[in-house]
Amino acid sequence: MGLILSGIALSIVLRQNARNDVAATALILMETMGSVRDYTSSQINPELSDELETKFLPQTIPAYSAREVFENLRNNPEYRDFFYKEATLNPTNLRDKADEFEAQLVRNFQQNTSLKELSGFRTVPSGEVFYIARPLSVSAESCLQCHQSPATAPKSLIERYGTSGGFGWQLNEIVGARVVSVPASRVITKANRSSLIVLSIVSTIFIGVILLVNILLNRQIIRPLKRMTRVAEEVSTGHTNVEFEAISNDEIGNLAKAFKRMQLSLDIALRRLSRSTHGGTGA
Repeated sequence: MGLILSGIALSIVLRQNARNDVAATALILMETMGSVRDYTSSQINPELSDELETKFLPQTIPAYSAREVFENLRNNPEYRDFFYKEATLNPTNLRDKADEFEAQLVRNFQQNTSLKELSGFRTVPSGEVFYIARPLSVSAESCLQCHQSPATAPKSLIERYGTSGGFGWQLNEIVGARVVSVPASRVITKANRSSLIVLSIVSTIFIGVILLVNILLNRQIIRPLKRMTRVAEEVSTGHTNVEFEAISNDEIGNLAKAFKRMQLSLDIALRRLSRSTHGGTGA
């Protein structure tokens, strides 16, 4: 029962720890993508803005840069299970179109501007995933160059994506959510691996303690009690010459001493009874 209860408690704690570890990694990745966005917006976009009138350069779009950098990062086995998306309600590129679940995340951020982060599990066609999301807002004036209206947007952008989406944005408006997700199996596998290691250690300790307790019980209590039981049985059948051995100074030793005093008292009583019986017969 101790192992079962410990296993349940450890499973809950370690799963939460695994979730926190994955969430911490996801947040680091998200902050990194935020830095890529800022770099693209503040340094790349101004340098290439003049060329946008004649040639569309997706590298000048912060969302595109962040997505491409993240895809390159996924070539590393450590991060291949992570996915990044800037889910937008009204995107220029349909690749960034928010699904119904992501759209609800965006609406939650819009309705509660003090809300800075949402996380949890969701079910997708490929299975269950763990996600962490943060609001995506129009934080720079340069973003409005492409997203304020078709009239002010670069012609090359209009030619590539048209005028159906990605316009009417306002400065500081929350237009989407940055979402990093990872298959839930990664969280569960990490928790199970940790649980197995910890439970193995706990089980070894439990078994070691149980064996030690049994050895001590057998040596300090069971064996002395068995010896006293045999001696008491012999005394009860009239063999008063056997002795109780007080082999220790603990409660078992005190019990042996008490039995020995009782044996002496019984021996004295039997002798008196014997003399009294013989004396009465002689009269």
